[in-house]
Amino acid sequence: MLWVDKYRPKTLDKVIVHQDVAQNLQKLVSEGDCPHLLFYGPSGSGKKTLIMALLRQIFGPSADKVKVENKIWKVDAGKRTIDVELTTLSSTHHVELNPSDAGFQDRYVVQEIIKEMAKNRPIDTKGKKGFKVLVLNEVTEAVRSRCLNVRINASMEEEIVNVLEFIAKKEGLQLPQGFAACIAEKSNRNLRRAVLTFETCRVQQYPFTNNQAIPPMDREQYLFEVRGNFYDLLTICIPPEIILKRLLFELLKKLDSELKHEVSHWAAHYEHRMRLGQKAIFHLEAFVAKFMSIYKSFLISTFG
Repeated sequence: MLWVDKYRPKTLDKVIVHQDVAQNLQKLVSEGDCPHLLFYGPSGSGKKTLIMALLRQIFGPSADKVKVENKIWKVDAGKRTIDVELTTLSSTHHVELNPSDAGFQDRYVVQEIIKEMAKNRPIDTKGKKGFKVLVLNEVTEAVRSRCLNVRINASMEEEIVNVLEFIAKKEGLQLPQGFAACIAEKSNRNLRRAVLTFETCRVQQYPFTNNQAIPPMDREQYLFEVRGNFYDLLTICIPPEIILKRLLFELLKKLDSELKHEVSHWAAHYEHRMRLGQKAIFHLEAFVAKFMSIYKSFLISTFG
């Protein structure tokens, strides 16, 4: 088991980072009047950890008894009906899903979820017998106004160091203070990334040293190399539209048919944004990052 999962706090009273938020959530549960909650904040800040701890606080161990299933939504898209399939993780008390896995059809999934919620029960922030938890990246004001907004800030570097020292103690490792601080700095305040990097460093070299090299995340290294290639092409005056078009054509030659439509959609999306903006390199790199995310999701769903 990865350390990021092994040492994830299971209950609110075991939370090391965001203790103030955890205490406030405990108060809401103890009062028996938990409103609908909207957690928001940067990636790797601990939103899911707090949510799962909250569910265990309310429902007990049964919140961990989850099953994976593929759910199909029949959505009305104008003149035709689309079947959108998405993998969900659910217990008897909650459902976890990622609409972005549906690609450009994510909006249809969100619309269907909202319809189901409306059928079961309207969102009411004063409801005392049930509540909903939402974790979203882009939220309309209409939804925000009906939920208690819980801001989960990125972890401070000192807090990340404390977590790394806690893990090192549990694993029986000697962790130099300077090396822990270096990992925290390189993580850009992303706690999950810091823990993953720490475990990678443990595999590569132990005992640790203060000047030990910290390996970059694979995707960051790949993007850095791609960015350099883009710069080389742009500096010899090759139009960014031609770069994107040729890149798309080369990708389509190697992709499965079920991915071609989605990748083409995102290529058009970033080409449009590139024409509106001034820094073409940003949009070219964003397309590559999006493709990496799509392809990774495809591989996971196909091969597990």
